[in-house]
Amino acid sequence: MKHLTDEEIMLAVASGELEKLSILFDRYNVRIYNFFNKMLQNKMVSEDLTQDVFIKIMKYRTSYKNGNFASWIYTVARNIFSSYYQKQKKERTNMIDDDTLVSNEVIVSERSEEELEYLQKALLQLKTADRELIVMHRFQEIKYEQIAEIIGSNEGAVKVKVHRALKKLKDIYFQTVKS
Repeated sequence: MKHLTDEEIMLAVASGELEKLSILFDRYNVRIYNFFNKMLQNKMVSEDLTQDVFIKIMKYRTSYKNGNFASWIYTVARNIFSSYYQKQKKERTNMIDDDTLVSNEVIVSERSEEELEYLQKALLQLKTADRELIVMHRFQEIKYEQIAEIIGSNEGAVKVKVHRALKKLKDIYFQTVKS
């Protein structure tokens, strides 16, 4: 089963082999959770939104048309994030709390933790669109081409946007460190 591509598995799910969705869940749930958690810094909401992604995949499985699965699932995740963000924006003045960055990927030293905290603070100060690009490219390691497909742009424009977002992040980061 591990030799099947994501696209082959999703086509099987779309044709009724629902048990194969567990394979895609195993491959993507941590990545999608990390995407939401980097965007929101809220573990509980990130878990709920991750669950929503797989519910939507199940619900709309027949709409999958053999495209790049990673782009498709991140488009679903992005749409769910956008809906959540718009809903919360109406209800609150400050949705994003200051939970500390949680990383299961790397054990970091105390100094690195401090640097990560500054980085996270700087990341949260970016506009949502800029933060999303950085999270997808740097934290999720999604290629420019796939990001372009996800956000409905072209690869060159995405490269420029990511570069500009990184510059803004760098400026904010160093302002945060100095203060």
